[in-house]
Amino acid sequence: MQSELMPNFLKKRAFLTPDRVAIYFNDESITFKELYNRSFEIAGKLQGLGFRQGDFTGVLLRNHLDTVIILFALQLIGIRAVILNNRLTPTELSWQLNDSKARFLLLEPSFSNVIDSMDSSLKCITKDQLFKATMVHPMIQEEVDLLDICTVMYTSGTTGNPKGVIQTYGNHWWSSVGSAFNLGLMEQDCWLCTVPIFHISGFSILMRSVIYGMTIVLHESFDVERTLQDIEEKKVTIMSVVSTMLTRMVDRLGEQRLPEYFRCMLLGGGPAPLPLLEACVEKAIPVFQTYGMTETASQIVTLSPEYSLAKLGSAGKPLFPAQIKVELEEGVLAPEGKAGEIIVKGPNVTTGYLYRPDATANKVKNGWLYTGDIGYLDSEGFLFVLDRRADLIISGGENIYPAEIEAVLLAHPSVADAGVIGIEDEAWGQVPVSFIVKNIGMNPSQEEIQQFCMEKLAKYKVPKQIFFLESLPRNAAKKLLRRELRELVNEGRVER
Repeated sequence: MQSELMPNFLKKRAFLTPDRVAIYFNDESITFKELYNRSFEIAGKLQGLGFRQGDFTGVLLRNHLDTVIILFALQLIGIRAVILNNRLTPTELSWQLNDSKARFLLLEPSFSNVIDSMDSSLKCITKDQLFKATMVHPMIQEEVDLLDICTVMYTSGTTGNPKGVIQTYGNHWWSSVGSAFNLGLMEQDCWLCTVPIFHISGFSILMRSVIYGMTIVLHESFDVERTLQDIEEKKVTIMSVVSTMLTRMVDRLGEQRLPEYFRCMLLGGGPAPLPLLEACVEKAIPVFQTYGMTETASQIVTLSPEYSLAKLGSAGKPLFPAQIKVELEEGVLAPEGKAGEIIVKGPNVTTGYLYRPDATANKVKNGWLYTGDIGYLDSEGFLFVLDRRADLIISGGENIYPAEIEAVLLAHPSVADAGVIGIEDEAWGQVPVSFIVKNIGMNPSQEEIQQFCMEKLAKYKVPKQIFFLESLPRNAAKKLLRRELRELVNEGRVER
């Protein structure tokens, strides 16, 4: 394919609006020019340490101003960032680093305990070591090819190991453009980021900041008091949230309201419950519900607030550069109102999975991404998502695939068979629970199984309850019937 060249995003932004505030973090603020200068310096230190254009490097960092500087430094010299979820275990992180063929791992000093689990060929550099390194004059990438890989984020598969989603510079550019056309763009816009930068929801805010010339307020994590305070003090106009965060904000506001200049609560991580939407209408909080994924570089379908109640449960309509269709199993278009697989297309959609040509060919056909999600379009073209990737559990905005947990459970010597589903949870939306068939003569406790999982899975993936059964419900093809497991829980026919 022919190259599509653009000026380096950060360098161009620093030239256009050098004195505009780029980021507020804690008590510090820096302009776009300062962001460029500091990223330029770190780029020189990276090259001094042996980083070369085209390398893949793991990034295991917290929400912090330093992280933003490092991520843009990597872009300045054409390094491909494999952005790692810092809630994963060393085993999970090591697998992703090996799979991506990363040469380096940049990490927080507080995460250095993971180094022992890493392959000896991987060069691990803490943030402190990087900042103290000798700087050489960096060879800056003056232009970026929109077809080049910018970042890789791993997403769990319904079977087997996670896959590295390729995100090109073009994916991030068109995601930003589509979002601007959808939400509008105002000179005084200021985006509050309390979601993790290692998620596409957080990283996309950084990219929009540089592309739009928009100030962002970065928090290390979500704190309801600090969030409401900064919306007032920093004149925040937009914020990305999941339902649990929005619920806490609404509860904390009580009889108060957000300032009039606040214009968009971008809500991801699954549809919002009706009582929450009604409370937001009552408080004049504009909620834009969205549907998106790592493969679409953030949202690809969005529901504007004027439809939030009239189209309750809908994810909305596709962003301007994007298209959606719903297909039946035979590959024909589903008529309105009939459920099928959601497929999406657009310049923000991934070109495929890293080193996975078969998975790419299976999921991306003629530019259309087959999401595996089930939904339908109504007569006006609004998308309703019925089931996210069939068995996906969404817990506090985190995606959890049962197959990954089941693989760990089956590695326990006492477990003969295992199944996992998500159940409703007031705090997190959903949490995973597991069903286990014990090996003959074995009698493991729930605590023993959970402790085993804690060593191999991120905490949010560990089953919150474990039910012991004589056998699991399976069909003739031995496929696990998760709906029957849900019925067991709903009807109270299982005990721990």
